[in-house]
Amino acid sequence: MESQLVMHSGGCHCRKVRWHVRAPTSVIAWKCNCSDCSMRGNIHFVVPRGRFELLGDSEEFLTTYTFGTHTAKHTFCKVCGITSFYTPRSNPDGIAVTLSCLDPGTLSHAEIRHADGKNWEKFFQESGIASESKIGSTQ
Repeated sequence: MESQLVMHSGGCHCRKVRWHVRAPTSVIAWKCNCSDCSMRGNIHFVVPRGRFELLGDSEEFLTTYTFGTHTAKHTFCKVCGITSFYTPRSNPDGIAVTLSCLDPGTLSHAEIRHADGKNWEKFFQESGIASESKIGSTQ
């Protein structure tokens, strides 16, 4: 993976929610099979929270859904319903950015890995995903 960080922009479908995220041009993205992600077809990559910035009045258009342990905060736009980012259970100190919500032009490659959300505890222990929200991470 490339270690140089670039500024990516993105947001929701109606563009009421907009953000910047500093991440490499090549990322590891996770396709999760948990009950929520599989229904949404979510593929995301994780960054430290400090590398993510909401823009303008985006906060005004957000709402959050939680379930189970309530650790994950599934944030979505109140207008169009798109989850362009959220706080994942695996990385409550980070942000999961929905790959398809990035504006085109700054991402050169995404390696898609399987996240076994149906067997979350085993996946969490074996995957190393928790390190992706740490500042020393190359993500």
